[in-house]
Amino acid sequence: MSVTGKEAVSVVDDEAAPGDDAPLRVAVLVGSVREGRQGRAVTEWFLGAAGDAGLDLDVIDLAEVDLPLVLPGWGGTPGPAALAALREVSPRLAAADAFVVVTPEYNHSFPASLKNFIDWHHAQWQAKPVGFVSYGGLGGGLRAVEQLRLVFAELHAMTVRDSVSLHGPWSGLGEDGTPRDAAVCAGAVKGMLGQLAWWGRALRAARAERPYAA
Repeated sequence: MSVTGKEAVSVVDDEAAPGDDAPLRVAVLVGSVREGRQGRAVTEWFLGAAGDAGLDLDVIDLAEVDLPLVLPGWGGTPGPAALAALREVSPRLAAADAFVVVTPEYNHSFPASLKNFIDWHHAQWQAKPVGFVSYGGLGGGLRAVEQLRLVFAELHAMTVRDSVSLHGPWSGLGEDGTPRDAAVCAGAVKGMLGQLAWWGRALRAARAERPYAA
């Protein structure tokens, strides 16, 4: 497994057709931008729990992506600030074979920052699988995941069945944002990534053979 970030990213043309043995390129989205968030700590734990899974993981922290809330009208052109942010992240989404979304649950749903980031893109999500790592509250963020499944279905993405759900912060997560029951949660990571890898390779081969037409 290799991990890249903002400073070290190899932008790969999504039209390239890597072989079946090529590492699966997975963009990991840190969905929360809230002050005092645990999202980055949860993401670091996830990267460690993923282990050597034959994945090329690229972390995209939404707190470092300055996309405005105002989207251009149909056929319009984004402003200079938005274009600069899109030049940084859009090629990384296009190059990804799959995605993992790390999200808390806010008010029975997922963060507005995550919805805004998703809405700024369209074709980059299509015909690719999405896995989830959620955290927070008694439900472990599962209600945020259920709503994200609806959003990604509209964008022609395929969400994997199993997700990683971390309950807390008062029960399942420690103060450092890592799960108290690390063994069980690490097992959930491997299960989710197993499904993500299967779908990621299958859909990568399908896109290479016949481009997806939405």
